[in-house]
Amino acid sequence: MNTRNYLKSIGCLICIMSINLVYAQSGDVQIIKDNRINALIDKQSAVVAPAVRPQISGYRIQLFFDSDRSKINDAKGRFISRFSKIDTYITRANPNYILKAGDFRTRLEAERIKAEIEAEFPTSFVVKEKINLPRLEKDELSD
Repeated sequence: MNTRNYLKSIGCLICIMSINLVYAQSGDVQIIKDNRINALIDKQSAVVAPAVRPQISGYRIQLFFDSDRSKINDAKGRFISRFSKIDTYITRANPNYILKAGDFRTRLEAERIKAEIEAEFPTSFVVKEKINLPRLEKDELSD
């Protein structure tokens, strides 16, 4: 296509667009929708705080690690049977799963529990990391 024909086609296009603008119509749009849509939008847009507890520096006991998840679960069950009030945590560090226990504020607290479980978990050791704030027991609150 040469330049002259190109300019003619652009000119025609501009004429057609201007005619459409002159004859453009206005109107009202009515949206009919179910009220549950508004409820869903409100629910989805609500800001929900994350479900995490505040964290501080502290200590945990690394009890066990293995690549077999069932062995980790067995070790967790053995620990919970003795210390039901101490939280346990399983993390993944490929190819192994790591079982840790406790939210201890001091190394001494962690070492005390470690000494009690040393026969059952001989390779356990204390690690320093971010911990959840320990839970307060009801009898501690009444003191």
